[in-house]
Amino acid sequence: MSMKRTNVYADPEDLAIIKEAAKRRGISEAEIIRQGIHLAAMANRVWDEPLFSRTFEGPGRTQTKAEVRDTVADAVRHETDPGTAA
Repeated sequence: MSMKRTNVYADPEDLAIIKEAAKRRGISEAEIIRQGIHLAAMANRVWDEPLFSRTFEGPGRTQTKAEVRDTVADAVRHETDPGTAA
């Protein structure tokens, strides 16, 4: 993967924590900073598709935890064995 250099300002306390973590883990401070940038990028990414694309019919009220579990389990069973009644 190609890298691009950038400059950022960071809190000295954060840098001290990064320095200690890098020493403890045996990796470079830059690697920890790259990991942090990647986590920040992924946390702020806007996805093209929704995370959940399935919908389920329900009773028109908030279902209990057991009802949600059973509904999802029935849908999965139906997908893996289409002959099963939903």
